[in-house]
Amino acid sequence: MVLPLVTIDDYNNELRDKNGFVGDNANKKTFQQKLDDWRKRIRKFGEDPIGKTATTKLSKKKIEALLTGDDMEAAALVMGAVEDFAQDFAEVIGKFLKDDERWSKTERIVVGGGFRRSRFGELAIARTMVLLKAAGLNIEVVPIVHHPDEAGLIGSVHLMPPWMFKGYEAILAVDIGGTNVRAGVVEFGKEKTPHFADASVWESAIWRHADDEPSRSGTIERLAAMLQDLIDKAEKANLKPAPIIGIACPGIIKADGSIERGGQNLPGGNWESDSFNLPAALIKAIPEIGDHSTFVMMHNDAVVQGLSQIPFMNDVSRWAVLTIGTGLGNAHFTNREGTKAR
Repeated sequence: MVLPLVTIDDYNNELRDKNGFVGDNANKKTFQQKLDDWRKRIRKFGEDPIGKTATTKLSKKKIEALLTGDDMEAAALVMGAVEDFAQDFAEVIGKFLKDDERWSKTERIVVGGGFRRSRFGELAIARTMVLLKAAGLNIEVVPIVHHPDEAGLIGSVHLMPPWMFKGYEAILAVDIGGTNVRAGVVEFGKEKTPHFADASVWESAIWRHADDEPSRSGTIERLAAMLQDLIDKAEKANLKPAPIIGIACPGIIKADGSIERGGQNLPGGNWESDSFNLPAALIKAIPEIGDHSTFVMMHNDAVVQGLSQIPFMNDVSRWAVLTIGTGLGNAHFTNREGTKAR
């Protein structure tokens, strides 16, 4: 919970109210439900301007086109969903700030996850902040700086102290989700220490495991192959990766790298088994990187995505990340004294 530049105050918070998990009121499915509700109301009195395509089949690109297109009624439908979602999201944030002592003094909340990768998502984030301020809560709610897919890889550079990277130019990183597995080579950049302000994804690969429904062992084999391919590409390009793999993974992560709970959506099932340890499995599959033994560090995916934001948090002390995707990931941080980013 204590990393080089921040202390992790909280993560994977399972705050509940009378209706269940508070986070269930702000995720990808929630927005779809809001849009679908508006479409149903419109159909009672006329034609649906969005057409006959089911809401669940509407891609981000399609919704984006509706929002910015010439059909004002269709755009207004999307805006209605944005407003309703923002209302719920503001309420969720208010409950976190009110009901959890660790969140009570939060100065800024960064929003990541797939929802942030859209114009309608960014509008919902901005509207949420307006609603919170109107309710008397002086807190910033802003989109994560990096592309969410890259943030889940870039954040890995903050899991280890910078001295571990001495003599190297990059790190291998993995982001495991309920739908995709993404692996990449994160280049440190010129500002390698201490804040990695210009770290970037040099090369990456994605596997949509949801289409293949692999076993757990099959997932590890595929991931190891992806990583080995990236190692080979880096070495061929004369880019020297550290013998380290950083992993972002859903759930509560124990000190030994096993998953205590929260891994139920991972491919193949039973990632929480006492006999399974992902870091150990990867070390077995890739025992060496270059001439050195492989070291693996794993943490919660919302934590890692949030860590990518460290270089941009120099003006606050207590901040949080909420990742809107299949669920609502969350983590809260306090900048360590004397280690603020520039």
